[in-house]
Amino acid sequence: MSELQLAAIPMDLPFAWGGPAGTGRIRVHPEDFQVLEIPFVTPDGDGEHCWLYVRKRGSNTQWVAQQLAQHAGVAVSRVSYAGLKDRHAITEQWFSVHLPGQQGPDWQALNNESFQVLDAQRHSRKLQRGTLLGNRFCLTIRDVQAAPGMLEKRLQAIRDGGFPNIFGVQRFGRGGDNLQQAARLFARPKSRLPRHKRSLYLSAVRSALFNRVLAARVQEHCWNTALPGEALQLAEKSACFVAEQLDDELLQRLEQHAVHPTGPLCGEGESLPVGDAAAFERSVLQPWNDWISGLKQFRLAAARRALRVVPRDFSWEAGDDASWTIRFFLPAGCYATALLREVLETGEPA
Repeated sequence: MSELQLAAIPMDLPFAWGGPAGTGRIRVHPEDFQVLEIPFVTPDGDGEHCWLYVRKRGSNTQWVAQQLAQHAGVAVSRVSYAGLKDRHAITEQWFSVHLPGQQGPDWQALNNESFQVLDAQRHSRKLQRGTLLGNRFCLTIRDVQAAPGMLEKRLQAIRDGGFPNIFGVQRFGRGGDNLQQAARLFARPKSRLPRHKRSLYLSAVRSALFNRVLAARVQEHCWNTALPGEALQLAEKSACFVAEQLDDELLQRLEQHAVHPTGPLCGEGESLPVGDAAAFERSVLQPWNDWISGLKQFRLAAARRALRVVPRDFSWEAGDDASWTIRFFLPAGCYATALLREVLETGEPA
């Protein structure tokens, strides 16, 4: 294993809007962090998959999946969900249970303080990971110590300009352990690992490299604009196109948030950016070429991710008890904690 593979990819990230406007406390109560999943599709009423709409409180998604499997008398592998939701929160999300030829149990009999099944409907397909439009958040921050004017200004900046679309530290495991495990995997690529763990470690590497490019763009004040040769992504879509020339029409689309600059999800295949944008990424990633080679040996396809995210339906209000409540929608794969870190220091990692 090379020294570069053993070296940790730095986790430090700069702030886009000048740093937190003050301090506050998040997740004092589960009700302070509420998440509502918005799916791509809803069940059609017929099929061998039973879709369950679940509200959970203080429970993690995987544990709920295990309880549903046990109640249905099936392997947990037959339970699926679109995404993992916070444990220390109140969240609502869909699960699906594969029950071919089976009526299914009384799901309401499972209801308890930890989770409740709010709805059960049949569908022809299982719920695939990542198949959601996004999430609606309602977050209450308590014991806020900040000048109201400064806090308002920071929130307005995020509403109007967005925030860096970083991967949160959850991706990297406690103390960055997922990256250490990835380094061991690269050194012994034929080692036997469960598929989900291998995927977790490889994803952590891609996320960390993306964060390094985004951090460099924030430092150079170009995270929310385009460089010549940029690969631009349509808002809330995966489709990208290369902008070799930055004309007035394109710059206007950037300002209107119709398109976003992107960063690399490293892997095998052609890198879309050209010119200045490509040179910038190469210079940032050069110290971690061994990590990129490690990703390629596992045949991960290169992809792109937007460098910025602009929250929709963004609103906020101050309470009478030194609390602030903020509400917003984020596309799938974006972190609410990445928004919070630009607003207040909460003592919670982004």
